[in-house]
Amino acid sequence: MPVKMVVLGDSLSAGLGLPAPAAFPAKLQKALKDKGIGVDMTNAGVSGDTSSGGRDRLDWSVPEGTEAVIVELGANDALRGVDPAVTRSALSDILTRLKARGIAVLLCGMLAPPNYGHDYADRFNAIYPDLAKSFNVPLYPFFLNGVAADAKLNQADGIHPTAEGVDIIVQNILPSVEALLSTIKGQRQ
Repeated sequence: MPVKMVVLGDSLSAGLGLPAPAAFPAKLQKALKDKGIGVDMTNAGVSGDTSSGGRDRLDWSVPEGTEAVIVELGANDALRGVDPAVTRSALSDILTRLKARGIAVLLCGMLAPPNYGHDYADRFNAIYPDLAKSFNVPLYPFFLNGVAADAKLNQADGIHPTAEGVDIIVQNILPSVEALLSTIKGQRQ
């Protein structure tokens, strides 16, 4: 039986500027299938969404029966200079509610761009490792690892990955997703 998985995210996972089959959730599902792992994948990425927006739509974005959620939120918070305390609180609420529903979570970290200064970046960047530790959920430290700041792997805006960029994200995150799925399979038996 395939695991029911939702990617709760923003334009980075929604696949802004890409055809639907090139978006992160579709490519991740295919990569897992190639390894013989069946996943019933839902792309709940909404372009422009902040972590607070993700929290506000959590209940209808993550339907009953969902077993795993990849949380990829916070990039828009950082781009807009949202107070890190607000981002932390929203992500904390999301994790609290998913855990209460018995849903396995992989938290994807985000790094603040340098334009708001060191203090902001330090406060923002600490959110993800802190929450992963306090909620005891696995952390993928930086969603755009290997892709950020590489012009060849990003669209003209310099922010959103190209299809090739998505391939690299999938390749890098795959071991973390496989580990998450193996814990679910363990609980099913």
